[in-house]
Amino acid sequence: MRARELIRLAGCVAAGIVALGSCASTGRAEVRLPRVFSSHMVIQQEKPVVVWGWADPGETVTVQLALEKATAKANARGEWQAKLPALSAGGPYTMSVSGSSTVEFHDVMVGEVWLCSGQSNMEMGIGRVNNAQEEIAAANYPKIRLLMVPNRWTAQAQNDIAPASWKVCSPKTIAEGGWNGFSAAGYFFGRDLYKKLHVPIGLIEADWGGTRIEPWTPPEGFASVASLRHEYERVELADPATALHRKRLGQFLDKVGTWLDTARQAMEQDQIVPAMPTYPDELRPVHDLQQATALYNGMIHPICPFTIRGAIWYQGESNYGTGRLYTEHMKALVRGWRELWDEGNFPFYFVQIAPFNYGGDPEVMGEFWEAQAAAATEIPDCGMAVINDIGNVKDIHPKNKQEVGRRLALLALAKTYGEGSLVCSGPTFKSMDVEGDKLRVTFNHADGALKSRDGKPLDWFEVIDRDEGGFVNADAQIEGDSVVLSSPEVEHPVAMRFAWSMFAEPNLENGAGLPASAFRAGHAPKRDLLEMKVPETKDYQVLYDLDLAKLGPDIHYDIDNRAKIAGPVKRIAYFLELQGKNGATDYLYVSMDAFTQDLAKMGIPTYASGAHFQQDVSGMDVYSNVRGVAQGTNLKGGNIEYWPNNYGPENAAHVPHASSQVYDFGDQPTDPANGYGCMQVHNHAARQTLFALNHWSEGSHADLGIGNQHGGNPDWTFAGNAGSYIAKRLRVLVLCK
Repeated sequence: MRARELIRLAGCVAAGIVALGSCASTGRAEVRLPRVFSSHMVIQQEKPVVVWGWADPGETVTVQLALEKATAKANARGEWQAKLPALSAGGPYTMSVSGSSTVEFHDVMVGEVWLCSGQSNMEMGIGRVNNAQEEIAAANYPKIRLLMVPNRWTAQAQNDIAPASWKVCSPKTIAEGGWNGFSAAGYFFGRDLYKKLHVPIGLIEADWGGTRIEPWTPPEGFASVASLRHEYERVELADPATALHRKRLGQFLDKVGTWLDTARQAMEQDQIVPAMPTYPDELRPVHDLQQATALYNGMIHPICPFTIRGAIWYQGESNYGTGRLYTEHMKALVRGWRELWDEGNFPFYFVQIAPFNYGGDPEVMGEFWEAQAAAATEIPDCGMAVINDIGNVKDIHPKNKQEVGRRLALLALAKTYGEGSLVCSGPTFKSMDVEGDKLRVTFNHADGALKSRDGKPLDWFEVIDRDEGGFVNADAQIEGDSVVLSSPEVEHPVAMRFAWSMFAEPNLENGAGLPASAFRAGHAPKRDLLEMKVPETKDYQVLYDLDLAKLGPDIHYDIDNRAKIAGPVKRIAYFLELQGKNGATDYLYVSMDAFTQDLAKMGIPTYASGAHFQQDVSGMDVYSNVRGVAQGTNLKGGNIEYWPNNYGPENAAHVPHASSQVYDFGDQPTDPANGYGCMQVHNHAARQTLFALNHWSEGSHADLGIGNQHGGNPDWTFAGNAGSYIAKRLRVLVLCK
């Protein structure tokens, strides 16, 4: 169903309620408009003006603004829509809408209207920015008008927003409501437009902190992106008006009918009645803020088709683990909104989220920033403001929103308003060439000259060798519009990457002072994560390699090199990789001085292996990307618990800092000897589990984890979570003397 049809359908119920209420007293419904229309509003210039609302069925409604007038006739559901010719910037005017009653809106301006949406960094009010009090005091712009859409999520598309109205921008109104006032990013964007364009500016704020992109996306958006078809089907299944919902509901009702017949027969024969079929969860309507379409339904659909110039967007912190799929989500959002407004490819400008310590693998942000950059190039009439130079890795809400707004305004002024002389982009990748043991990376948008923001050597460039090793830091030298990369560790560079970390605040910028965004180029060898992350294993040999999806009562290693390894063994190491459903891979490497010379006892301690250890280990080295895991070399406090037995939480071995109340790093093995099973490496000095593999006989219901489990036993006992990982792999390595 198209957006306009949804608007008309949603309007029916509300219009009917108004009509019934009026009939009781006057016999006629008053003319009514949605709350996006009010006094002090700004109407978009140079575009036909769409005005809509409700009245008695068949009633003629007349809309007049300035010298323009249009009429419309309410349909059988009481809905009407009028369209005025395009107007030039100006005002103030009075808009009158008359039928059986008259509604008037005063102090109406005509100018530029922008929708400002996203999560908390768009929601963050002017009261929380740098120099907040000075900015509030200076916010005296009578021709800037503000509309803050109240937060509301709903199961179905609404025809009106919660109570709200347009306000004239002043020191008082800019600081009212929201999260310490009106959106700072939105306001500074609008202020810069006003100073340059000298026309009234209307800003519609519709945002909600902590929200993902999915709830802001219309059904039409999901339908337009093949890779998100599953999301569209979920939306369709939850909507009682769709054919897919009715089909699935019919199947369930048939199943219930069969059950009723069976249940009656069982009752008559004094037999046990089988359990009643459970109502399918996928047929439940939207019931959570973060579900697809929830915020679109309550906050975006109700303001459409109020004519706008375009939209700005600041969101992504809640989706940072999505990786490259975020590009497709952006396409769905923008296509859906554009179809909803039916104004063609209206401008859409967004902010690339800032560096921040999210925990976990720092490199996951590189791929997310790459996805945002791809959206900016793959979506027509789109642009991205890069802010990796004005963030704060310790604060997910950086306070310099003035510059955020300025950079968004630069995009709009250059791309939408024809200010072609303005520079609106930092350096972007153009090409890469191999020059012996160096790489030359050439950029577009050098705009005068590439430079270092702080005068220090360029940072956050990395290169990788053709033959060995992972990415290493590169020396980076500016030569005109190119940067030449080299490293003494890399003889044959084949690929590079820039700012590929959530901590990256790089100093490369162009002559206009705008920063470069994260990117990568070349073809990096698909080398092992172990090789790239743990250089100390260069001289180690693989003893065992096991895809943990193959866990079960009997362990059959994918690689078993016992016959090829001639001891004695000096050190033993374990490398565990766990890929979650978000695509990110957690890993942990731990090595230690050999605690046995029996190769069979170094792997999973099955009953057949004869392994049974509860002891301290020495010389422990730990590398991991899991937040909170204590890392380093020659760590004290290492201990292992390897056995096939059942076990209890009592700390009979008197392991320091262990508890006798929960399962941790000081448990007691019990009978039977061939029981639950425990393979755990700990750091009792840090009071933490390094990794745990328990109950392997249960396969996908085994216990598996890195670091302490949160919300359960620290050593993952009874977690039963192995099936929650997309991929899982354990390698055992040895270093021989």
